[in-house]
Amino acid sequence: MTLDLDRRTIEEAYARWAPVYDAVVGPICASGRRAAATAARSVGGRILEIGVGTGLSFADYRGTAEITGIDMSAPMLDKARRRLASGRFPWVKALHQMDAHALEFPAAAFDCVVAQFVITLVENPEGVLDECARVVRPGGEVVLVNHLYSERGAAAAVERWFARRTRSMGLRPEFPFSRLTHWAEAHPEMELIERRPLPPFGVYTLIRFRRTAARPASA
Repeated sequence: MTLDLDRRTIEEAYARWAPVYDAVVGPICASGRRAAATAARSVGGRILEIGVGTGLSFADYRGTAEITGIDMSAPMLDKARRRLASGRFPWVKALHQMDAHALEFPAAAFDCVVAQFVITLVENPEGVLDECARVVRPGGEVVLVNHLYSERGAAAAVERWFARRTRSMGLRPEFPFSRLTHWAEAHPEMELIERRPLPPFGVYTLIRFRRTAARPASA
């Protein structure tokens, strides 16, 4: 297993990705983006998208929610702001450059938090999940979409090999689902309500947590 990606690696990688991201990554991730947005629309209300990138997902929300987007990559956000300036996405209310490890929002500020292709690519995934849980209201949801590590067999071996060679590109294919379940076990207020492989081929997985109550004061 490789280590979690560090912030400098991610920032440098996505500065390089920004000019070509929409053309190269956009089509590959389309099914995951749409599935995450559909899940978020079912919750409605105030939605925070972590890792909003170039704003490729703006259209997927289709005016049914109030969207705030954050990303720590200035070059990616520059493209998102240009996309927003077209005036075609009035439901997107704000874009901020912000670190997902330290969200600058009060507790329970959002009805839903969405992180598409993000949680495997941050310096401290559990820390980011803690922040997601903090800013979502009781009854709200945290929606993740990611490729998750196969863990066994030939696919796992290929992912481990690939991971060692793609860190500088800001990619991390060997993140196991068990890290999410272990995090949830330490957060009894966060209930896993869905884990669903997405078409085609189940390469990506949709994961939904619901915040059932306020976190115990002693937690």
